[in-house]
Amino acid sequence: MKSISFAFAWILATCALNAHAVEPTSIQIQKFLFTPKEITVKPGTTIVWTNKDETPHTIIASDGSFLSKAMDTDDHYEHTFATEGDFSYLCTLHPYMTGIVHVHK
Repeated sequence: MKSISFAFAWILATCALNAHAVEPTSIQIQKFLFTPKEITVKPGTTIVWTNKDETPHTIIASDGSFLSKAMDTDDHYEHTFATEGDFSYLCTLHPYMTGIVHVHK
């Protein structure tokens, strides 16, 4: 009986951990815009930027905490936001392209 109780407890714990897992969130780069331009996520969230333009783009945080290589069409870059805060970013090739990630519980 103890082994069944232990197995049940393990299953519940595993389900609880998976329930708190944060799925990746997408930002599209298209028509020289980040869409959405502003997003709010929880700590631990991975953002995936995908370039849909035929022109290369980059992503760099204003505070230097993340930086992508130049991304060609359909390339992507991802970054996991572990800490709370507001993280503004831009494309170094087209500095008028800006966005912000708000990370809050």
